[in-house]
Amino acid sequence: MKLPLRSVLALALLSLGSLVQAAGPAKIDARFETTRKAFEAAFPGVTVDGIRATPFPNLLEVEVGGTLLYTDPQASFVMQGSLLDSKSRVDLTEQRMQELNRVSLDELPLDKAIKLVKGDGSRQMVVFEDPNCGYCKRLHTTLQEIDNVTVYSLMFPILGPDSRRKAEDIWCAQNPAKTLSDWMGGGVRPEKASCEHPLDQLLAVGQKLRVQGTPAIYFADGSRADGWLPAAQLQSRLQAAAQ
Repeated sequence: MKLPLRSVLALALLSLGSLVQAAGPAKIDARFETTRKAFEAAFPGVTVDGIRATPFPNLLEVEVGGTLLYTDPQASFVMQGSLLDSKSRVDLTEQRMQELNRVSLDELPLDKAIKLVKGDGSRQMVVFEDPNCGYCKRLHTTLQEIDNVTVYSLMFPILGPDSRRKAEDIWCAQNPAKTLSDWMGGGVRPEKASCEHPLDQLLAVGQKLRVQGTPAIYFADGSRADGWLPAAQLQSRLQAAAQ
């Protein structure tokens, strides 16, 4: 049976809203309080994280669970998708998501990272990665073409029990950096190991940052890229962030 569009959207918003509720109460500009109430009344169980004006008349941006939606002041319609400026050809949704996802590297738990240093290590990147993530492994292969970089790997085992098992084996290994590189870049399975580990803390940090897939890469300027990047793009982002 095919659900009505309203029901499908409501279910999607409800799942997104649960992420926002876990982060605490939302702070909404008083100008948009009426819109917030109307939006949450239309989708019971959903908590709006933020509302702001867009460059276009009577079109508001609504943030729910790390996703951007668009509505009018009365919340009589909801649109999901990319908002494009037809004159400048700028993807305003992507631009705004970059702003929302920006975070200083100092705010990330680098003390709980596995540190990989190449060359002089002068450029920095932080990666949330799952040991069973194919694109994370592809990123490690790409990193073989990149020099003068320090990679802080944060274990983020979200793909299943085996991911958590491998993450613990890697973290608790005698040489975690080599074990991680051998597995992600060479397919050498880590030996069984157990110890006190920060996996639960890292999962909580990732959820707070709305990391929903791996790899999630943070650069020195606070910008974020979701997913694997080819060597040329990765090199470009590292260089731009360093400057």
